[in-house]
Amino acid sequence: MDLDVVFLGTSGSTPTAQRAPAATLVRRGGDRLLFDCAEGTQRQLLRCDVGLLELREIFLTHYHADHYLGLPGLLKTYSLRGRELPLTIYGPRGLRELLSTLRRVFGRLSYPLETVELDLGETLERKEYVIETFAVNHGVTAVGYRLVEHERPGRFDVGVADKLGVPDGPERGVLQRGLPLTLPDGTVVTPQQVLGPPRVGRTLVLTGDTAPAPAVVEAARGADVLVHEATFLADEQERARETLHSTAGEAALVAREAGVHMLALTHLSTRYFGHEVVEEARGVFPGTVVPRDFDVIDIPFSERGPPALVRSGARARRALGSEGP
Repeated sequence: MDLDVVFLGTSGSTPTAQRAPAATLVRRGGDRLLFDCAEGTQRQLLRCDVGLLELREIFLTHYHADHYLGLPGLLKTYSLRGRELPLTIYGPRGLRELLSTLRRVFGRLSYPLETVELDLGETLERKEYVIETFAVNHGVTAVGYRLVEHERPGRFDVGVADKLGVPDGPERGVLQRGLPLTLPDGTVVTPQQVLGPPRVGRTLVLTGDTAPAPAVVEAARGADVLVHEATFLADEQERARETLHSTAGEAALVAREAGVHMLALTHLSTRYFGHEVVEEARGVFPGTVVPRDFDVIDIPFSERGPPALVRSGARARRALGSEGP
């Protein structure tokens, strides 16, 4: 089951020629989950190989304009295309009021739009994973999101299965799904006889905007990837404190304390270049990357290797060259 993160917008507050404001797409199997939807998000989708897919779910971390201004245009575009598929938007308290205000902009829609307000510590159940909210420190009603996969069955021991007389076919799939199997001679084989210990699933944590916070450390404990904001560097630490943002070094401390495998820094101030941000952070946490727009982080199962940053991994071929004749 594939799991990756597509960085559609990595700038803080305002766009630049190279970076759009906050928008992050998580792809797990056939699920597509958009976290924050800043100005120009639909344009970013069209500029990469993802395309303007019909999202079913959008998650907002908080209601500062640089995290939701892309919503009205995206919702209206869906309607102009005749969308009928329902769309659900999640966010902390205040979401319904926000959408009520924005409705004056996007007007009537061709599809059902549902809003779900989330409290801290709330869990959204999915078939093979959950999405949990956790507290951040940004001075407004805000949440971070934690995607946690369920445990997977242990490795299937082919040698033991052969000795027990389990046929090589769908019968083995029954055991891999955790169900007992009755052989033609009446012998019952249990999953515990052929499966190793359960294997942990993957964990992805996205903070949105936040100052360093113990709650973020706890939420990120042992995560495969932590996507954390780094609006400032150490030279602007006082400014970071005033605005309840993080410096790159502070985000790296969070990652180190939480014991994550990879730290991805985003929401960069326009005053900095990516190499400056990564240099400060790697002095504290070497496993730091600073994605650019359209970069992708692949998150394989642990037995297949560590998370990996793929530069321009979602860049559409047409965007690599000229857009016109």
